[in-house]
Formats: sequence, C-alpha cells, structure tokens
Amino acid sequence: MPRPPRDWLDIGSEPSTGGAAGAPPPRLAERARAARDHVRTGLGAVRAAAARAAAHPAARRAAAGAAAAWRPVRRGAARIPWGRTIAGTLALAALLIAGLVVYALATLPVNGGLAIEPTASALVVRAEGGQAFATRGVIKGAKLNPREVPKVLAEAIVAIEDRRFYAHHGIDLRGLARAAFRNLAAGGTREGGSTLTQQLVRMSYLSQDRTLKRKVQEAILALWLESQLPKEEILTRYLNAAYFGAGVYGADAAAQRYFGKPARDLSLSEAAMLAGLVRAPSQLAPHRNLDGARGRAAQVLEAMVETGAITPAEAEAARRNPAAVQVPTDTPVGTNYFVDMVADQAKALIGAGPADASLRTTLDLTLQNIAESVLARRLDQDGERRKVSQGALVAMATDGAILAMVGGRDYAESQFNRVTQARRQPGSIFKLFVYLTALRNGYRPDSVMMDRPTQVGEWEPENYGGRYRGAVTLRSAFAQSINTVAVQLAEAVGIPAVIETAKALGVQSDLPNLPSLALGSAETTLLELTRAYAAVAAGAESVEPYAIRQIASRDQILYTRPATALPPARDTAARAGMLDLLAAVMREGTGKGARVAVPAGGKTGTTQDNRDAWFIGFAGDLVVGVWLGNDDNAPMQGVTGGDLPAAIWRDFVTQALAVRGRAAKAQAARPERPPPRSEMAAADPDADQRPGRGSLRGTPSVIDTGTLNLDGQTVRLLGVEGLAGRNARELGRYLRRRDVACLPAEGGAYRCSLDGQDLSELILFNGGGRAGADATPDLLAAEEQARSNRIGIWRR
Repeated sequence: MPRPPRDWLDIGSEPSTGGAAGAPPPRLAERARAARDHVRTGLGAVRAAAARAAAHPAARRAAAGAAAAWRPVRRGAARIPWGRTIAGTLALAALLIAGLVVYALATLPVNGGLAIEPTASALVVRAEGGQAFATRGVIKGAKLNPREVPKVLAEAIVAIEDRRFYAHHGIDLRGLARAAFRNLAAGGTREGGSTLTQQLVRMSYLSQDRTLKRKVQEAILALWLESQLPKEEILTRYLNAAYFGAGVYGADAAAQRYFGKPARDLSLSEAAMLAGLVRAPSQLAPHRNLDGARGRAAQVLEAMVETGAITPAEAEAARRNPAAVQVPTDTPVGTNYFVDMVADQAKALIGAGPADASLRTTLDLTLQNIAESVLARRLDQDGERRKVSQGALVAMATDGAILAMVGGRDYAESQFNRVTQARRQPGSIFKLFVYLTALRNGYRPDSVMMDRPTQVGEWEPENYGGRYRGAVTLRSAFAQSINTVAVQLAEAVGIPAVIETAKALGVQSDLPNLPSLALGSAETTLLELTRAYAAVAAGAESVEPYAIRQIASRDQILYTRPATALPPARDTAARAGMLDLLAAVMREGTGKGARVAVPAGGKTGTTQDNRDAWFIGFAGDLVVGVWLGNDDNAPMQGVTGGDLPAAIWRDFVTQALAVRGRAAKAQAARPERPPPRSEMAAADPDADQRPGRGSLRGTPSVIDTGTLNLDGQTVRLLGVEGLAGRNARELGRYLRRRDVACLPAEGGAYRCSLDGQDLSELILFNGGGRAGADATPDLLAAEEQARSNRIGIWRR
C-alpha cells in the first residue's frame, strides 16, 4: 500500500535505504538540494528588488537625508532637524489618538452598563414595638427627582467624590493630576480621578473593564452627557444608580435598607455614611462593618468641612452621634420561622406587589429571644442523653397575637416549621376536647368515674404505668391523665361530638371518627392546639391566631387588621369547669413541673413509645405551647410531657411574665410622652452629657459572664460573679450582633439591658453565673429560681 506524502520538514524520520555511512539517503539528498535551490532563488529575488528600490530617486534622497541625520555632528557641521522630528512625532501621536477615538466611538456598546438582576419586592418586617428586625428580598426604593434630593446628601457626595463637580464639564484634568500625584506618593491606587459624570456614564452605558478603550469611551460620553443635562439632573441620576452594598441600588433604597427611612429624611451623619459607601460598598456596608462605615463617614464629614458645606461644629456633632443601622440585612436566625410565615401571609393579603412593603407584626423580640434561649439550653443540656433532637415553641396572647415562635432547633439546618407544618399525634393534649364536650353534656369536675380496664371493640386502652385507681373524679382523672376515663367519656358523648368541639376551637386537621381519637391518635399541629387552649383561657368561642397588624408601602396603608373582638363562649359553665381541670393538672397532676408563681393551667401529652411530648398551658395573658420529639419519629429516652416540655414551658413563662410586667409598669409611668431613644436613655436622659461615666450602647464581646467589652471599655455587670469557659461562650453566642444598653450603677458596675430585659437578671436566671456581693433583691431571686430549677451551674 503506497504511503501518504510527508512534509519535507519530517524527512529526518524517513528510513534509510542504503548509501555510504553518514551520507543521507538518495531521496533525502534530493529533497535537500531542491530546498537549498528554492532558498537561493528567493534570496536572489529579494536582493534584486532591494536594488531596484534603492535605485529610485526618492529612495536615494531619503537615504541621503537619513545618513545626514545620523552622521556624527562635527563642530561647524549641520545640526539635527529637531523641530521637524518633534513635529513628526506629535503628528504620529495625534494620528494614533484620533484612531483610538474613532475605534472607541465605533465600538460603543449598545446595551452596556450595570446589569441589575430582577428581584422580588422587599418586605421589611417590624416587631410589635415598630423595630425592624428582618428583610426579605431587595429594597428598591423610589427614584428621586432633583427636587427630592436632600441637600445634605448632595453636598456629602460632591465633597467626597468630586469637589469640582459644578466647575468641570465632565472631565476634571486637575482632579486627574491630583489623583495621580497622591497615588504615586502612596505607592499604589488610593484615589480615583473619575468625575461623578464619568462614574454615571460607566454605570449607565459601559462595562466595568479597566481598559484604555473604556476610559476613552467614558471621557467622550461624559463630555456629551454634560452638554445634554444640567448638573442637578446628572447628580440625581448618579444617586439613583449608585450601588450602596447589601444588594441595593439607589440612595432612597439604601436609606430604607440601613436606616428605615426615605432619603428625604436623612440626617447629616446618615448622609455622610451613605456618601462614604459608594467607593467600597461591599467592604463598608454598615450592616456588616459598622465601624468601617463610621470611619469612612468621618472622612466624608471632614471633606464637607473643607468644602464649606458644613461647619466644624456640625461635623463634630455628627461624629458624636454617628448613624446606626435600623434595618438589619441579616435576619436573626431564630426569627426566620416567623418571618417565613408572615411573608406567606402578606402575599396572600396583598399579592406580590411591585413596591417594597413594611409589615408591622405581633412579634415581641424580647420574648422571642427568651424562647430561643430556653429551648436551645434544654436541648443542649439534655437532648443527646434523652435522645431528643427537635423542639418547637409558640407563645401567643389570649387574643391570638403570636408573640414568639421557634419552629425548630436550627433554622440553618432545617427550614421546616414544626409549629405550623409538623403534624404529630397530640396524645393526652387532645383530652381537652373530650372533657369539654363532657362538661357541655352535664358532667362536672367532681363527677365520679371508674378507672378500670376498658374495651371498645377489639381495642383495649391502658393507662400510663399500667395501674388502675378505681373511683376518681373528673378533676383527678384529667389531672393524672387517666386514659380509661377519657375513653369512657368519649364513648358516652360520642366521637362526632368530640370532633365538633375540636373543630369549633380551631383544629383544622382531619380527625377520624375512631375510638382512639380520645387519646390523641389523630395528627395535628402545635399552632392548632395552642389556639384551642387560648380560646379556653380567654373564655372565647374561638381564637384566630394572627401575626400581621399592618402592611404599608411607602406612604400607603395596604392592610390593617381590624380590632380583635373575641366572641364570648356560649357554654360558660363548661368553660369554667374546664379551667378548674386545667389548673388541677399543674396543682396536683402531671403538670406539677410547670408550676409558676401566678395562677396557671395546662395539660401534658405523651404519645406511644415517647415519640412526642407536649405541654400547652396559660398564665397571665400568655398561652404557650411546647413540643419535643424527633423528625424521624424515633422514640425518646423516657421524655414525657410533664418532664422536659413542662420545664421549658416554666422557664419561658417565668421570664416572659417578668418582662411583660416591667414593660407594663414602664408604659404606665410615662403617659402622654413620646417613646425615648431607649429604655436606658429614658432612665437617665442626661447620662451622655454628664462628666465622668455615662451610658453606653453597642454590640459587646464577652470576657466572662459578668464582664463585657463594649467599644473598648470594660463593663462589669451589677450583681454577677462572672464565669469563663463554656458559660462565657454561650453568652457570647447569645449576644452576637445584638445591641446592649448600659447605665452606670454603684461601685463602678453597670446595669445593662437587652431588648428591655435586664442582662444581669437574665444571666442569673439561666444559671450562667453566681450572684455577687452587690446583687439586688431581684437578682438574688433570679439566682434562687435557677437553683430551684437546677439549671446552668446549679444542675446536679
């Protein structure tokens, strides 16, 4: 088979066919001679062409001129024609620049500029007191017009970004020279020379590439834009397009995002902070780097003084009262379950509107923090040993307002809300509906029933522990959660009547007409059951849980919840008897572990093999439901409703009632007065102006559980003998990214407040430290409560 032709450069691999040693084979020699002749022919042609060109008269003149130009200059000889050389060089440079300009114009992008991804309209979620604590989506804000741009913001941007904005025509050669000099002195890029007009052009029309072509295009368009628009319009468009970090574009969106107000209401310190962000928005965004943002704002204030926009006194006053972030970008992790719920409810109420919306909700941030802390502490302490991995808690007012919600142990790991979404068997918690139905049908709390073996068809329920007590009153049977009596009552009144009672009180899950329903065999949610207990506590026919009070979009109110008017219960005698039974559970029954210092009632619930454990009860104006279990329905290690759930309920309710009591007293003490900047400022309004120690506020770091570091100052908490190690680490996690306000107390100590809750009392109540020698009576009482509950350092 013939071989394909090979390139002549590959001839070295041709196999030898004979010939003298060291001599190329005949075929190789032939190719080499042909190649050599080809090269010689080409060189000859080149030499001939060069000779013909050199013989041309113009070439001879040029050669002579070049020789004269480069011939060594002797004294008295002709000098180099520098003028013509420089002129030629400049002409060549001008030609190159003209070519670059033409190329830049020819390649201007048709649809360049910033590409902002479309996002859902933002929801700003506010707590009961109006404090914004979470956002969903990206705040878009309003597009400002020149009349709406606040003077203080315009002056701040011009002072820090382009001082000669009103003097140049799009390009500031003086600013370029100044920036180049400063960058050279700093040994790197420290200052840009682009004007506000150039920056607007780059944001609106061009890419962000750092190329010479883009800079030329930027300069051309800046000159054009200055010829088309007045300065005020250029500045306004810049403020509407600039990126301020946290995913927001535009000054109004940034003002809403960081300060919870429109741009027109910005203070001097807030305007200075926003103006300082545009140079490095991701690095200086105040929700992540508040210190860096405040430092940059101080530079802006200094620049405003230099330009004459403000006086030194105004700058100093703004530095003493720096801007504070009012709307956190990062939702507190534990509140995400609640925020998910209200976001869905808001969409159902107003739809997915194009504008940003603000929700005022029922959430009490202090109670929410207590709920998260109590549940986490118990699960951390006993979860692994008792084989329980999950828990949930919901607290509501007796009118249905949801005050706190913890839908699981860790939102980052699981967004499944175990308050609203998990359907679990309630066990004896369901007996509320059985006994209430019986009371409606003529039974009384002191009616006597027989606790004995009971059989319904082939089903024979048993009591917990397998023992029978004989004759018992309904009060005792309910308090001790006797199964046989509940089954007998359900059979007497009829399962359909029990189902009707449960539905009327708010249970919406499917309830099968089966005898086992009396012992809670149907699956329901924690929220459904808690609202039913709230209706009993409130003496109402039913209670509707709600979490949103009002929805607003800018200046428009989109939704306002009507005033709650609970329909009174028609079966008042039965309700009174039910309250008697619920109180007996905590007084003498399975719920003794949940007893608190105020009148209360509740019920325990435990399902087969300890797969679910519940406690739902009420005290004061609170109704609280607690559930513990495992998502995979695995059995727990002996956990019952009267055990860990009752302890969690007690810990939460004790602290929550104390907080609400103090808040009510504080509100009553200041009628007809606007709310102060903070509880601490209200207690001591002149603390900041007095010489010596004043009030402090900020996000602390923890030295030990009795000592904090607040803005570089050591703060010793009143009445707490601090502990290091694990206790300090847990306190640090609890206080992470949260503001603490502190007032000076006697002996150099401080009394600090977190969301209206006394921090010293919180630490002692949770067993995070020991009461110190300067502990006040209320702090000593908190320590004693921790001792009796055997929590924290008092655990045995």
